Amino acid sequence: MTDLAQYTPGPACGARVQKDRGQNGEEKWTLVLVRELRHSPERVWQALTEPAHLREWAPFDADGSLGAVGSSVKLTTVGAPTPRVSETTVTRADAPKALEYNWGGFDMRWQLEDSGGGTRLTLWTNIGHRFIAMGAAGWHICLDVLDRLLSGIPIGRMVGPEAIKFGGWQQLNAEYAKQFGIESPNWPPQATQKS
Repeated sequence: MTDLAQYTPGPACGARVQKDRGQNGEEKWTLVLVRELRHSPERVWQALTEPAHLREWAPFDADGSLGAVGSSVKLTTVGAPTPRVSETTVTRADAPKALEYNWGGFDMRWQLEDSGGGTRLTLWTNIGHRFIAMGAAGWHICLDVLDRLLSGIPIGRMVGPEAIKFGGWQQLNAEYAKQFGIESPNWPPQATQKS
């Protein structure tokens, strides 16, 4: 494992926010993150769907594969003070191109496009407006960890309170809030800064 102290996230980029209306006319915010990875769609697909891979980078653990339509899988949030388990059913699994399911009430849609031997990975997830910059910062770090894992230089999963205490997360949160034109939440107010 590579020393986590050596990790510094890149600048906040590749993210945007979409505002739509839900079925009942309520505001629905969607975070869209795009990341270019140097790995084939098949390798990225495996990392997105298989429990052993998800344990290395994702903000949740899965008790089964997300790789088949109709699969019922329990997803457990990692790092939460109280484990939050949500059951999901995979609604789309078009390997290695598209994956859709719901995690804790949030729709998750992944698209994988071949990009010159690598993969253009796009994530769409609905998220509360006041948490959208925080979500972007968290997913940014998760995708950095995923990229390093697939490159054979794992740095270890960094999610939940552990990620929030990380100085790089604080900076990403502020940068994404500025890009999205929202007030940067000062949360947690007394976070221990590590760089």
